[in-house]
Amino acid sequence: MLIPLHDDNPLRHIRFQYVTVAIIALCVAVFLYQATLDAKAERIFVMSFGAIPAAVFGLAERGAEIAAIPSSATLLTSMFLHGGFMHLAGNMLFLWVLGDNVEDAMGHPRYVVFYLLAGLAAALTHAGFEPASKIPMIGASGAISGVIGAYLVLHPQAPIKTLVVRFIVYLPAWVVLGLWIAFQVFNATMAPKGAGGVAWWAHIGGFVAGAILIFL
Repeated sequence: MLIPLHDDNPLRHIRFQYVTVAIIALCVAVFLYQATLDAKAERIFVMSFGAIPAAVFGLAERGAEIAAIPSSATLLTSMFLHGGFMHLAGNMLFLWVLGDNVEDAMGHPRYVVFYLLAGLAAALTHAGFEPASKIPMIGASGAISGVIGAYLVLHPQAPIKTLVVRFIVYLPAWVVLGLWIAFQVFNATMAPKGAGGVAWWAHIGGFVAGAILIFL
């Protein structure tokens, strides 16, 4: 497993990554709110704001207690919920290490739009591969996959301080992030359809969207 810890890639156009920090703060705040809920209330919260493919495509009805917002809106709200501490921590680590340089390249306003569009593309990709699924998809992974795709296009040679098993080494971004997307593709093709768990195709869809959107 490769875990990016830091990149030697200073900001060039902005003074501080306000949007990236705001996204992290929002995800943490939502997670802390989830932690205050009992099991039933959290289930309703996740079912209400997570993206359920079958509901998004009109193949299933959502009960009144989980129809707080339109199903289409959950394609966006789902990216701010997480299923556990490690889910949150892993996503936020990737966003912290890589997001600042993508925000730096795009500027704050464009980066906001970019992040949301990458997350939307990720959710739609997952829903497209699992259209009948009634399992809610949650997490920032899809949007952050877009950040990963954009970073790889922008800074393929940037040195990234990486934890490799028990060792810390510096590797170029194309190695770390290239292996990351290869891992996603492998798991997406091997995972049984409808099994739930990790939304591998969302990661791939977000990554491709990010690599394209960085040029817009």
